[in-house]
Amino acid sequence: MARFVLTRVSPLPPDVCWERLTDWPRHGDRVPFTRVSAGPGGGRRAGDTIVARTAVGPFRLFDDPMEIVEIAGPAPGRDGVCRLEKRGRPVRGGAELRVRAVTAQGGRSEVTWAEEVVIAGLPGVLDPVVARAGRLVFGRVLDRLLG
Repeated sequence: MARFVLTRVSPLPPDVCWERLTDWPRHGDRVPFTRVSAGPGGGRRAGDTIVARTAVGPFRLFDDPMEIVEIAGPAPGRDGVCRLEKRGRPVRGGAELRVRAVTAQGGRSEVTWAEEVVIAGLPGVLDPVVARAGRLVFGRVLDRLLG
């Protein structure tokens, strides 16, 4: 299983970071050949689904369906957290997105994206390569969402 963790400190307040982080269609803006959509409910409650569809032109390569298993926005004294489970055949695992206030830095936020991924048919010896690719791709997504 490939694992990676990304952390960013943003000058934005936690509620703004949260809104940007859970704007699911914007996640596809920096992932090549991928569009992200939220199913009924819009990706704002447990049980909602998010699908990342990777395609080249009219040729769909694969879908990465995810279910939100926990979601709660930030509030005074509480981190915002969203846990997703990947439910597709080619990609399994999960992710946790977290936003916390950094009050010592004047209303800033710390955003953490932790992910564990298993890609069907890919030997475990390639997990470090998958983790590096995940850090690169999702680091760009996170930077774009918070920028």
